[in-house]
Amino acid sequence: MVIVLRADTLDDLLREAIETILNDGELTNPTKGPALDVCGAVLTLDNPLARLSRSEGRGRLFSSLGELCWYLSGHNDLSHIAYYISTYSKFAEEGVIHGGYGPRLFAFDGINQVEYVVNTLRKKPSSRRAVIQLFDHSDVAEHHEDVPCTCTMQFLIRGNKLQLLTYMRSSDTWLGLPHDVFCFTMLQELIARSLSLPVGSYTHFTGSLHLYQRNISAAKAFLAEGWQSTQSQMPEMPQGDQWAAVEKLIHTEELLRSGDGLVPEMLDGSPYWADVARLLAIYALVKQRKVGDVAAIGETMDNSIYDVFIQDKLENIVR
Repeated sequence: MVIVLRADTLDDLLREAIETILNDGELTNPTKGPALDVCGAVLTLDNPLARLSRSEGRGRLFSSLGELCWYLSGHNDLSHIAYYISTYSKFAEEGVIHGGYGPRLFAFDGINQVEYVVNTLRKKPSSRRAVIQLFDHSDVAEHHEDVPCTCTMQFLIRGNKLQLLTYMRSSDTWLGLPHDVFCFTMLQELIARSLSLPVGSYTHFTGSLHLYQRNISAAKAFLAEGWQSTQSQMPEMPQGDQWAAVEKLIHTEELLRSGDGLVPEMLDGSPYWADVARLLAIYALVKQRKVGDVAAIGETMDNSIYDVFIQDKLENIVR
């Protein structure tokens, strides 16, 4: 039987998914360790802008943003993503992550799949061929430490909105799902802006929706926090094509990661992207334990939705 879950916010969706796994999951023993598993699940986020968890346990804005920048850079190098998520080091092969999505999104066998989706839907808005492929037959031709959990992403214009349907072979509800929802809905919104369309719902199909045994206690603690706000959402991206701003952002991120500081022109852009650049700067400063600088940048944020995440980072430095 397929499990169908639907919610307005990421936190609500996470709660439903975790409760379902704890109640109905079957104990399995996959490659990465024992896990409770539900076979066949459909999760729909009605408001993709509510992509940030507001909880104590799942508020992973900075690592999600770092992973998004890694994807958008078109690269799959370990050094980039390990700056934000050190556990990727376990899956590296000669300094790269074989299953990294960046090259597959923007240069898979020489094809820019994101550009293909935009062009396809511009020419024929009712097309069902606007599909990005991430998992490939070559991924199982020989052993790799990391292969994509995501099989395909299908973009459909329905009800004059851009819908995204993602098909997964496997979804780690605790670690992977919050990052996937953040990155994929950000890509959905970027493509929607290129098509001058509002964002529709995000639907996440998965063959295995699971929770590793080592994360069950943390997941139960998340449930014990109580319901999170259902009102908070990220601001909308500016109208119009945003890829020039993305290019600037990727350049800014690269400079911050290398320790060269902020790119002033990035902060002169739209308030939306200026805030994203500030968040990346805050992460870099946190790694350097510069409390005063983090607080100073935090005070310049345009949107208050990020305050709770910045405050959490400040508290971690102090501890």
